[in-house]
Amino acid sequence: MKRRKFMTLAGIGVAAVGGSTYILSNTYQMARYDRQSANIWSHSNKFSGSNKDVLRELVRYATLAANSHNTQPWLFKIRNRRITISPDFDRKCPVVDPDDHHLYASLGCAAENIVHAAKAFGLKANVSVWNNSSDVIKIDFEPISIERTELFQAIPYRQCTKVSYDGKKVAADKLKLLEMSAQDEGISTKVFTDKQNMEIILEYVVEGNMAQMQDEAFMGELKKWIRFNASSALKYGDGLFSATSGNPTAPNWFGDLIFNIAFTEKAENNKYIEHLRSSAGVMAFISEQDNVEHWIKAGRSYQRFALQATVLGLKHAFINQPVEVPHVRSQFADYLNIGNRRTDLLVRFGYGPEMPKTMRRPIDQVLVEVTT
Repeated sequence: MKRRKFMTLAGIGVAAVGGSTYILSNTYQMARYDRQSANIWSHSNKFSGSNKDVLRELVRYATLAANSHNTQPWLFKIRNRRITISPDFDRKCPVVDPDDHHLYASLGCAAENIVHAAKAFGLKANVSVWNNSSDVIKIDFEPISIERTELFQAIPYRQCTKVSYDGKKVAADKLKLLEMSAQDEGISTKVFTDKQNMEIILEYVVEGNMAQMQDEAFMGELKKWIRFNASSALKYGDGLFSATSGNPTAPNWFGDLIFNIAFTEKAENNKYIEHLRSSAGVMAFISEQDNVEHWIKAGRSYQRFALQATVLGLKHAFINQPVEVPHVRSQFADYLNIGNRRTDLLVRFGYGPEMPKTMRRPIDQVLVEVTT
């Protein structure tokens, strides 16, 4: 079922189940959503204060980082002049991410936001990874001159834009900036912008997508994190709100029904075909070693790329199916000619529209300890 048919069916269904009442309620909830989203995705209005207040604000910036399924699988602690980041395994996705790779990459994304935000508060953030501790990432600070960099300014504007782009090419100098931004020890990247390679990558995306959609456990896990309307998105403060990817909103019970009818292999394959062919390019992030430290580094590398793309006026979105399905991942590694190294993340980019942002949970739900 094509997306326009999905929208038509959703519209007919909503109209058939007390449409006017739902429309009025949804309009009100969307207005609430927009206000709360604008408040969440904003820069601080205070760049000084007590040590506790400054570090708390850095945690807020961290929560604006990219993360798998918008599960926000992180916990933060403030201890004197240190922030630690731990995984929240209650928010893991065991089907799509059985070894917690995406979870740890998400922690790396959060740490990278802190690195750039800290400069705006006159602090240098020194990040270390501790594999033998529950506090996996430790960030210590030292005073420096205040610097509000372009990447810092981009933090509230970055988003994964899961719609079609306009097909416009990205200039060579901008591509170079994207590649440079992602550089890190132990992490390499490959960028593809030519039609032939993009079509080959598309084949891997479709193969991975079909494998996932034939997996009932995967479908159940994905559905768990979908928020079909603004009210649900506001209630939970997490997950994948349908409006952020250009899909219609609906009452929860009707969204469940439509999901089962409209979310088909053919429909999703057609969507990804449209998405890839409208994109300017694809970047693959590759770890030299397949361990937690490098997964975190890959997340940091991606987050810098995402912020740099935002600075350049580019949109981007994950197309991780080829790296999430084991048998496809090994085939994709052969295509990339990377040997035993792991492809961490696969991201398309290009010029596209602004979409609604996803929600974030209140800071007090993720900041579990403050000791000063």
